[in-house]
Parts: sequence; structure tokens; C-alpha cells
Amino acid sequence: MGQKVNPYGFRLGITTDWKSRWFDDREYQNAVIEDWKTRDYLMSQLEAAAVSRIEIERTRDRVRVDVHTARPGIVIGRRGVEADRLRRQLARITKNQNVQLNIQEIKQPELDAALIAQGIADQLARRISFRRAMKRAIQTVQRAGAQGVRVQCSGRLGGSEMARKESYREGRVPLHTLRADIDYGFREARTTTGRVGVKVWIYKGDILPYKTSADDKISREARMAVGETSGQERPKRMVVAGGGRRRPGLGEPGAAPAETEAEPVAPVVTETEPGVEGEGEPEVRTPPAPDDPLEKLLAEEEDIERRTREQHHDLPHFRKESD
Repeated sequence: MGQKVNPYGFRLGITTDWKSRWFDDREYQNAVIEDWKTRDYLMSQLEAAAVSRIEIERTRDRVRVDVHTARPGIVIGRRGVEADRLRRQLARITKNQNVQLNIQEIKQPELDAALIAQGIADQLARRISFRRAMKRAIQTVQRAGAQGVRVQCSGRLGGSEMARKESYREGRVPLHTLRADIDYGFREARTTTGRVGVKVWIYKGDILPYKTSADDKISREARMAVGETSGQERPKRMVVAGGGRRRPGLGEPGAAPAETEAEPVAPVVTETEPGVEGEGEPEVRTPPAPDDPLEKLLAEEEDIERRTREQHHDLPHFRKESD
């Protein structure tokens, strides 16, 4: 499935967010057409501005358009003349005079898949060898610090009579892993022999945990709606107790084995932070015996379980259907 669908839409709501954020059950068709016209107009007017994506957000009486570009000076223009012209035209398209145009600068254009695809398409339009353009783009992305990159060109490559498809890949590009941060970009090169499609996938690493951040955002917004503070809650501290089955003769947790005489190990007493459950009650942690391999193994297993408990409880579980 990950090899056939758009990586952005495949992870929508999990690691990626919508590019159009609004809700309208009555004028839905008109709003979709306005969004399409807005993006088409801006992309046609800002061909030399290295525009990566355009995000649109609508409220009851306001429309906000965010333009992510690597060259904000071209979008703004001298003394903001170009930005004012674009804003007036967007007001005509959306039929709303309260249009807010925000220009967001892309700090690392070498790690933006759409801009890399646009660069390859521009080189193909100038009749540069597609292999050289693809390999040069891969080297640029690798030097920028990406963990993997894949580039694919489809069409009449090199002016050949029959269309074909060629791709190059460096590093890892896990398309089926939902928690993977995959940036995807697609552009078309208009050559003298026809259009050539360019696709770029850039793997930047994993996002963990990928659902906890969204839940935290929802909870913060809910607290702000009722007038409470939006600050993050302090994580609750867990009281660690000795667990696992023990062999007879080992005694209580933390005690020395009966075969050897050792000095008793004093328990470590730490107080809980204020504002959490169990305030004022000391937290007792009994360290294991330093020379017992079983105690070391149990402590390692408890530590692994404690660290992974909060990371994997929201991961999707896939169950095999029984016949």
C-alpha cells in the first residue's frame, strides 16, 4: 500500500496535517473550487519564487493563505507591492475582503521534496541530461543530512520515441512505515518532446510517538477553551517496585544472597513532585544487589518496559482476520 499512494495522504492525520483547514457543509463545492483557483493563481504568478506548498485556513469571516517559499523577497516585492497585488487578487477569487497573506520562509530548501523536484524539472526543460540532474539532486539532499532519498522521472526521457521510467535511490525510504517522516514532491517538466513527470521522496527520520503529540494538542486546546492554562502537564512519576518471580533463597528485593555475606543496601528515598498524585508520600526505590545477574536482568527488563509503555500504547494494532 505504501508503494502506491501519496505518502502525504497516506499519513494524513497521523504525522501530517491538512493543507486546507476549514469546514463548510453548505458551500463545500464553492470552497473547494476557490482553494483550487487560489493555488493555481499563486503557482502561476510565483513560478520563480520557489514555492513549495500553499496552505489555506478559513474561519467564519476570514481567509488565511500561507505561502511556503524559499525566496520570500520575490513574493513580497519592493516595499510590499507584489504582496499587496496578490492579496487584492485573492480577495476577488475568494469573494472575501478579509484575506490574510502570510509568507513563510523555508530554512532548508535542500530538504524540501517539492523544491528538489522543481529544480530537476527546470534542468530538464533546459535540455540537461536527466541522469545528471537526478544524481546531482540526490547528492544535494544527502549532503543536507537526509537519511534517504528517491528520485523518479517518467516520460520521453532524452527525447526518445517511447516513454519510460527511471529512478535512483540512496539510503532508506520506508514508504509503508506510518511513523516515518517522508516528504513527497511532484512537478512536471514541459520539454519540447512532451511533459516529463518528476517525483521525489525524502526520508528525514521517524516521528515518535506520532499520536501522543496530537492528543496533547487537543487537550491543550480544550483547556484553553474553558479558560485554563495551556501549559503542558507534568508527567506523572511512577512508583517503581520490585517485580518478577524470584528463586527461593534470594530473600527480599535488594537483599544480599544467603550464600554470601554482604552489607545491606540502603533504600533510596525520593520525594514526588508537587502537583501529582501521591503528594507528600515518599517514593521508595530499592536498588538491586550489584553482583547478582538475575537482579540486573530484572532491572533491565523493568526499565525497558517503563520506557516503552508510553511510546507504544497508541500504535495501531493489526489483527489477522480469522476465517
